[in-house]
Amino acid sequence: MTLDAMAFWACAAALVGSALAVVLGRNLFHSVLWLALALVSTAAIFLTLDAEFLAAVQVLLYAGGVVTVVVFAIVVTERLVGERLSHVSRRVATAGVACAALLAVLVRAIDAADLHLPKPALAGDFTEQVGLSLLTRYALPFELLAVLLVVGLLAASYFARPED
Repeated sequence: MTLDAMAFWACAAALVGSALAVVLGRNLFHSVLWLALALVSTAAIFLTLDAEFLAAVQVLLYAGGVVTVVVFAIVVTERLVGERLSHVSRRVATAGVACAALLAVLVRAIDAADLHLPKPALAGDFTEQVGLSLLTRYALPFELLAVLLVVGLLAASYFARPED
């Protein structure tokens, strides 16, 4: 096993462990911290796959931006509600069965797929190609994603507002 493969599997184990801690944790703030670790682990996986741009975007946008917004929402909501927020993971057995079924479907699909494709040759800068694709060919999905994020922020601020 090469060093890259060991790094990939170590990051994957950290990602799965932290993702489980997000779902199974009782303290909402601790779950957000585990989410940050999961997002950073995802960025590390991108690094092991030679996708430095995606790793940087993952850290800046998700680990930095989204986690900061969620922590801000928790702090504001706890101040408005006046009590400590916690969440309870219910129906863990049902979720486990659903996850096992989904994993079985994914493993079967991956096993049936031909994954031994040659790596496509890239002409020029990869980051420039990603930027051009986002602003030309994939401009509409990119803008719809931005609208979705704004709607999510507006909904969060609506639910965090004090009762009249």
